[in-house]
Amino acid sequence: MSWYESMKRPGWLTFAAVVMFAFGTMRVISGISYLADSNKIADLTQGLFGGNVFWWGIWDLVIAAVALTGGYSLLQNNEYGRVVGYLFSVLAIVEGFLLLFYAPWYGAFAILIGILVIYALAVAADWQSPEA
Repeated sequence: MSWYESMKRPGWLTFAAVVMFAFGTMRVISGISYLADSNKIADLTQGLFGGNVFWWGIWDLVIAAVALTGGYSLLQNNEYGRVVGYLFSVLAIVEGFLLLFYAPWYGAFAILIGILVIYALAVAADWQSPEA
């Protein structure tokens, strides 16, 4: 067995990490747009943080940091990444069901991605990286 074969990570685990990186990157972009007080932002006056979009930007950047560190942790095969991956997947599925009426294609896609990430984490649950 070659060195490359012994270090080979399951493709599903890599897929879950890439989804976490994509999610984190999109949240960084969203957070920056909130912090820039973009004119493309919907009216949030009745939302959790009221009309102050600065705090929405901070919230999105915190979520992005958790997602990006979770994706990196998945690549290192750490437990933190698996927990974050499962939580984000379940939240994506719930969000997808909530958005099915308003944006059916986006909702269905979010549900599908959430299910695939849960499947990826479950399939690669017993994989251990070889010690050097």
